Amino acid sequence: MNADATVQDPYQLTWIRSSYSSEEGGECVEVATDASTVHIRDSKDTTRCTLTASSGAWAAFVDFSISHAP
Repeated sequence: MNADATVQDPYQLTWIRSSYSSEEGGECVEVATDASTVHIRDSKDTTRCTLTASSGAWAAFVDFSISHAP
C-alpha cells in the first residue's frame, strides 16, 4: 500500500488510501492509526461506521493477505 492520498479527520486521524485506488473504481479502504489501533473505513462512504482492530490483528491480517494473494 502506497500512502500517497491522505484525508484529514475531525478526530485528528489521518486517513491513508492506497495509491493503487482510482477515483472511478470505488473498491478501496482507507486506514488510520493511533497509538494502539488501526481504524478501517470504506473510501467511497467515509461517513459510515469504521472497523477498529488492534495493531497486532491488523498486521496479522496484512501478512495473511499477502501470503494468500493470487
